[in-house]
Amino acid sequence: MAEAKQYITHAQIGGNVMISEDVVSTIVESTLTEVDGVVKGGAEVVGKKSWGKGVRIHIAEDNTLTIGCNIIVRYGESVIQVAKAVQEAITSAVESVTGVTVQDVDVNVCGIIRK
Repeated sequence: MAEAKQYITHAQIGGNVMISEDVVSTIVESTLTEVDGVVKGGAEVVGKKSWGKGVRIHIAEDNTLTIGCNIIVRYGESVIQVAKAVQEAITSAVESVTGVTVQDVDVNVCGIIRK
């Protein structure tokens, strides 16, 4: 059975704007490719080809987000610094594009690769 999609709802004059969790996942996946020190992120880590499959999104009742993602770090980089950069980049990108507050970004470092 397929899992129901979650939506962020913004009440506007004249109607509501609903943002799918898929939109947030796409923003996260795109952002991961831009963070220095990340070799692979999101769907690439879990072996899926479609965007968003390696990202977990939880939308709270107050429309705040908790985001989880998997990354692989380039050998020689500081794992802690790369993970912090990922958290900051994801928070900034998601908040600026959606206007929604990001409560937490959980980064799971799955490995390191020489590249």
